Amino acid sequence: MKAKGSELIPILTIAGSDCSGGAGVQADLKTFSAYRLFGMSVILSVVAENTARVISVHNVPVKCVEEQFLAVFEDIPPKAVKIGMIGSKDLMLCVKENLEHFKPQNVVIDPVMFAKNGFALMPVECCDFFKNNILKFADILTPNIPEAEFLSGFTIQNEEEMIKAAKHLHAQGAKAVLIKGGHRNENANDVFFDGENIHILKGERIETKNTHGTGCTLSSAIASNLALGKNALESVSEAKEYVRGAIYYSLNLGKGNGPTNHLWAF
Repeated sequence: MKAKGSELIPILTIAGSDCSGGAGVQADLKTFSAYRLFGMSVILSVVAENTARVISVHNVPVKCVEEQFLAVFEDIPPKAVKIGMIGSKDLMLCVKENLEHFKPQNVVIDPVMFAKNGFALMPVECCDFFKNNILKFADILTPNIPEAEFLSGFTIQNEEEMIKAAKHLHAQGAKAVLIKGGHRNENANDVFFDGENIHILKGERIETKNTHGTGCTLSSAIASNLALGKNALESVSEAKEYVRGAIYYSLNLGKGNGPTNHLWAF
């Protein structure tokens, strides 16, 4: 019997792993599958973590990262790219050079800086290098409020300051910016600046501690929507709805912040 082949849209995550499966590359690949896309990965770091703590981070040698980039782009060029945790200046330089060389489309960058427990996943001394060398590749940048504060250099306490931060990061090079409001007490509204207009994306706060990997999941969902041909605002809005469902049907696993349910729709 001759196989009946089919085609899936390819999409790539460039990030660190999470051995407990709730965040990082594992969360991205699950999200891609939920969108019926063909997920691929360039792994930058191996993170020993679970729902309660980060134990250690081991960065992949630069040569190995370069070879992963080559293996993907010479054979199956992705329709969109999600970039997550980049744990060292050497890795940032490697990512920068490969983005310049391969020129991928639809790049979503989640500036992963801190784990849920506050563990620094991006060394503080790398922040300026990230701003000057990586941020400019973002078709959509997706910082949460602490990350936006760190990148912008000022405190964010209300919606007006979220708007100010979005415009500031756009001026720094990101083509569009989504400031995630999940850290605010009043609501979970996000601010999206597409380079021309501000959009306030309303968000219902769901009472649960199971939010491990929500940032990774949201950014990979946005990239998935872009790969499917949706515009930036549609991609962000629909990704927000997908993550709302993943949190609402989140999983009671582990002793800390349990993971979201990437396959809730199934």
